[in-house]
Amino acid sequence: MSKVLDLAKRLIAAPSVTPATGAVFDEMQAMLAPLGFDIHRFQRGDGEEGSEEAPVENLFAIRRGPEGSKHLAFAGHLDVVPPGEGWASDPFEPTERGELLYGRGAVDMKSAIAAMVAAVADVPHDAGTISFIITGDEEGPALHGTRALIDYMRAEGIQPDLCLVGEPTSVHQLGDMMKIGRRGSVNIWLKVEGTQGHVAYPHLADNPIPKLVAILAELDSLVLDTGTDWFQPSNLEITELEVGNRAHNVIPAEAKARISIRFNDLHTGASLSERVGAIAEKHGGTALPIISGEPFLTEPGAFSNMLAEAIEAETGNKPEQSTTGGTSDARFLRNVCPVIEFGLCNATMHKRDEAVAIPDLDALARIYTRAALGALALETEQEGA
Repeated sequence: MSKVLDLAKRLIAAPSVTPATGAVFDEMQAMLAPLGFDIHRFQRGDGEEGSEEAPVENLFAIRRGPEGSKHLAFAGHLDVVPPGEGWASDPFEPTERGELLYGRGAVDMKSAIAAMVAAVADVPHDAGTISFIITGDEEGPALHGTRALIDYMRAEGIQPDLCLVGEPTSVHQLGDMMKIGRRGSVNIWLKVEGTQGHVAYPHLADNPIPKLVAILAELDSLVLDTGTDWFQPSNLEITELEVGNRAHNVIPAEAKARISIRFNDLHTGASLSERVGAIAEKHGGTALPIISGEPFLTEPGAFSNMLAEAIEAETGNKPEQSTTGGTSDARFLRNVCPVIEFGLCNATMHKRDEAVAIPDLDALARIYTRAALGALALETEQEGA
């Protein structure tokens, strides 16, 4: 059995539905300690299980190189989404069938973390400083995960020069895509209040639904932009409608909706929130925005070119440098240092019978070894944040 396959199986076999704590972090610590890493584990969040304030475990590990050497951080998460029903085998019992390894987290993203661990074992200590930024709260609210780790690093005066996140970015085959940025995300809750009454006496009531429909119609007609050189167009989607009116003869007192906007670097979460709020107010409603992340771009340069060369050397694929897809914890790490995401094929992530191609595990570890050696030899870049 390959080293990476063994490590991946150990992580998958430790159930870690978000927010993750305990056994899966014990495994991670046991993997890193023999490689010379100093390990700090801590929990943040003191709420009840199932709440946004539920305790989250985090791990920061560092192996220091010579004084003044470069510092590369590997980042990722050990929590997974709930497996759901109908798996062909136990989702937390790693199972090989043919050339595939099945298990929850096989793609997103325990196997990538296993590849990172295997990779650093082949990087000499004197090549530079390497750290692991590992959270148990990426798939959940992400309140007490990577942001807590960033707080810890800042308090300790730890500053990586570059960061590589192991999200599953490949599409059709390992190495065909890497992420050099992400769009921002904001969810906005809309509400219109009216006056409840009988449908036969509308003059005695105030129906909030037509006002909400007017808000949504105006929002749906917006063309936010047509995209940029590196980003696809921003899009606004209506994701929920709620009236809660169980009676056919009652004008409701309130109507609510939710929209989600994924936006490029022509906008900010605040500017879009203000624009939506003005439209809601014009029609008699209110808007409550929750900004999940701002857009970011790590400008193509020495870091991205080096990683692309490492990928091509091991796979023969020249990766597309993309900003497509959803958000990840890279949206927080971009405030620390330049960050790029690269990992396994994402076709089965979050799905039933999630599986990774076993040959990709060793290939990914070799890519990460090349990337680590290359990053630690680069001149420090001040790439876009």
